[in-house]
Amino acid sequence: MQFIKTLFWVILAIILVVFAVNNWSPTSVLIWEDVRIDTKLPVLVIGAFLLGFFPLWLIHRTSKWRLNRRIKTLEAAARPAPAPTSAQSPAPSTNPTATPEKPGPLDLDKEQIAEPAPAVTSITAKDDKATGL
Repeated sequence: MQFIKTLFWVILAIILVVFAVNNWSPTSVLIWEDVRIDTKLPVLVIGAFLLGFFPLWLIHRTSKWRLNRRIKTLEAAARPAPAPTSAQSPAPSTNPTATPEKPGPLDLDKEQIAEPAPAVTSITAKDDKATGL
């Protein structure tokens, strides 16, 4: 790909040099009523091209830079957080003046999680006798 880019720029430079050599004639350009610029034709054509090309190229590069920053930010936000390590917590200090550590999130095993109590209990015959039904 680099070879193709280099080849393109070399061919463009050769075309530009051939154009400049074949059209090297003085040209007079009237800017305002009393301002007249005498310049060579290739300088005028290349200057006009650069005057139109450069601002749009700057806009393109800045928008590309801004969008690349935005893409990197979104990719970083979408990347999953690293898994917490299962290292043992350090032993509690015996210094009573030490500030207590903030408790971390609950980390319960399946055996430690209690089964939820049913919201409605079933009616048994024993309950019927107690209520007198």
